[in-house]
Amino acid sequence: MKTCERFARIKSGYERDITYLRNHSQRSARTKAAKTSAANALDLKSRMARALDRHFEACPICG
Repeated sequence: MKTCERFARIKSGYERDITYLRNHSQRSARTKAAKTSAANALDLKSRMARALDRHFEACPICG
């Protein structure tokens, strides 16, 4: 699958944020903040999928 630079930039930004939230969740295990971070990471993953799907449909290089 051929993708453009913008697709890679969008994906890497989301992956960086997801990694940060997961690491925060692991560092502060068994706290309310950890549970919130884990939930936010899951939500962010679905938002990433929607954003990449929208980009893929609109981009002439990717689509």
